[in-house]
Amino acid sequence: MKWTNHHVSDIKMAYIGGGSKAWAWKLMADLALEPALDGTVWLYDIDARAAEENQIIGNQLKGRREARGQWDYRVAYSLKEALEGADFVVISILPGTFEEMRSDVHLPERLGIYQSVGDTAGPGGMVRALRTLPMYEEIALAVRDICPKAWVISYTNPMSLCVASLYKTFPGIKAFGCCHEVFGTQKVLAAIAAGELGTGPIDRRDIHVNVLGINHFTWFDAASYEGVDLFPVYREYIRTHFEEGYDDPDRPWEESTFNCRHRVKFDLFNRYGLIAAAGDRHLAEFMPGSSYLNDPETVTSWKFGLTTVDFRIHQMEERLARRKRLMEGEEQMEIVPSGEEGVQQIKALVGLDRMVSNVNMPNSFLQIPNLPKEAVVETNAVFSRDSIKALAAGPLPESLRELILPHVENHGYILEAADTYDRDLVVKAFMNDPLVKYKCRDEGAVRKLADDMIKNTEHYLPDGWK
Repeated sequence: MKWTNHHVSDIKMAYIGGGSKAWAWKLMADLALEPALDGTVWLYDIDARAAEENQIIGNQLKGRREARGQWDYRVAYSLKEALEGADFVVISILPGTFEEMRSDVHLPERLGIYQSVGDTAGPGGMVRALRTLPMYEEIALAVRDICPKAWVISYTNPMSLCVASLYKTFPGIKAFGCCHEVFGTQKVLAAIAAGELGTGPIDRRDIHVNVLGINHFTWFDAASYEGVDLFPVYREYIRTHFEEGYDDPDRPWEESTFNCRHRVKFDLFNRYGLIAAAGDRHLAEFMPGSSYLNDPETVTSWKFGLTTVDFRIHQMEERLARRKRLMEGEEQMEIVPSGEEGVQQIKALVGLDRMVSNVNMPNSFLQIPNLPKEAVVETNAVFSRDSIKALAAGPLPESLRELILPHVENHGYILEAADTYDRDLVVKAFMNDPLVKYKCRDEGAVRKLADDMIKNTEHYLPDGWK
């Protein structure tokens, strides 16, 4: 990298999963909008054709009038080629196909276990981890051997387990998990505060929060805007709007299973007194299966959705069609901010800025003192030149700690199972998961489910599982 007059050039970024049909385009747009950074993004993907197509799309941006950052995109045909000399490594991968995902998400329904996402908690999140963690171990070893000083930014789910795997494999790695769910809750708070306080529009970044929890089950125990405590504002809004919830005018909940009316979030506030800081689809999966995810009718009553694999297949078909139009010049990519903070974090890490953002990192300094030190937790952190300092978030209320601990325990079981191919640990984690244990206590049926889910994904598992 080269530093000149508040500008850093010649950055080398390795993008693992560089054939992405969504995240890669967001990163391209954000890099193009940042005038203080230039460099080369090396796109590596086991689907080399997809990386080659993204190379074409990314290089089209360089000549656009709106592009203030000048980035070249190149394809790496090996992990080693991507990582050599890398300053930053971005990981955004999705191991397996929609058939494996269909098993993750829908097979547990035979025991009455419904999952609204299936990528983090529950049986689906655990089996997805078994596919993903061996790849993360390979990446961590390669970073250790090729570019040990690079910063590694992980966007892959299940995020807590992926970050844990990086640190377990290479304890000296400089890695963090980056998630936008907190930003979405800040946006909801900003809209509610603007309406209740009678201000003009409020930027979600002006909502100052203390973040604590684990990924996708994250909480605020403090939230303010220009010195105003937003907890009473939020409480009053819920009192008068609980039944209809909050409907984002930009994302009506009926239009997509990704959207919601935030009624789960409101209910959790009423029950526990803290602001749940993730989308309702994610939050519901950490709670007992007899509550928000009891059955599809219950889900509808809470005004969120089950994201089916058929929906994701349709979504992917639309993305592939769009990629074809982008490559052939029939459509231009909009160069607009994605709402992610990855590029701003990179800008701080190269020394051009200082910022506070939420990150997923090991609880090594007991950022949350009443969670285990080995847990990967989500808290705020200060980004500055070549440094991320996780901030002390304080303890969780005991009622929330009791909700979070089974998931932390399961992270340990699955992390060990991924290394030892121990099916008993997978069954133990299934039985310990709130989605499962409040719907099915028959260990034989749960073991059969685990065996079938593992069999359905064994093509993407190490030989030890076979």
